[in-house]
Amino acid sequence: MKTVILAGGLGTRISEETQSKPKPMVEIGGKPILWHIMKIFSHFGFDEFVICCGYKGEIIKDYFKSYDEPWSIELVDTGLETMTGGRIKKIEKYLENQSFFLTYGDDLKAVNISKLLQFHNEQKKLATLTAVQPPGRFGILDIKGNDVTRLSEKPPGDGNWINGGYYVLEPDILDKIHDDSDVWETNSLQNLIQKNQVSAFKYNGVYQPMDTMNDKEKLQKLWNSNNAYWKIWK
Repeated sequence: MKTVILAGGLGTRISEETQSKPKPMVEIGGKPILWHIMKIFSHFGFDEFVICCGYKGEIIKDYFKSYDEPWSIELVDTGLETMTGGRIKKIEKYLENQSFFLTYGDDLKAVNISKLLQFHNEQKKLATLTAVQPPGRFGILDIKGNDVTRLSEKPPGDGNWINGGYYVLEPDILDKIHDDSDVWETNSLQNLIQKNQVSAFKYNGVYQPMDTMNDKEKLQKLWNSNNAYWKIWK
């Protein structure tokens, strides 16, 4: 079963890094975040990858000219301006009409991929997404009158679940994507939700986004302190 990784976006919110490289090639612990994601899937025995390249895709291709992992990798140029749905559509021939995983090239979560797949098969729907509860971004003050009575420094989020990627998809979803302008999250996926064809696999583990340089530095500190929550491989 193949894992499709979306790695073609511009990554404008972390432009300090992405002026010279695509976001999935930003390094944590001396390795691109893309490599870390692939290690997660490989840990569960899924080592066939299709990487959807776009912005500065040649840097990804150069990196994988030599690597020491037992992986099968297809590096596909899916265009500079293509939206996420369009990128998925462009790699259709590599999927061989089989179920596949889909994830983003900047997203580290210690998802149990085997349990995710089992859950998807039990639900018998066209799509499963991994639902997550993001960490709080800001400290919260309790104020009584004009007095601060408590400061909670960046507490957990508000309890709402959000789309955390790490999808399992059936090949029939490809028929729902029409052209390069299709944004998977707001077009095709929304249509599947309206038809009751999307299930949610709840991930209760740690989740640290990598949208800014501050986020990247947090991930690096976790790696340096041997507390990298996503490092589930030996």
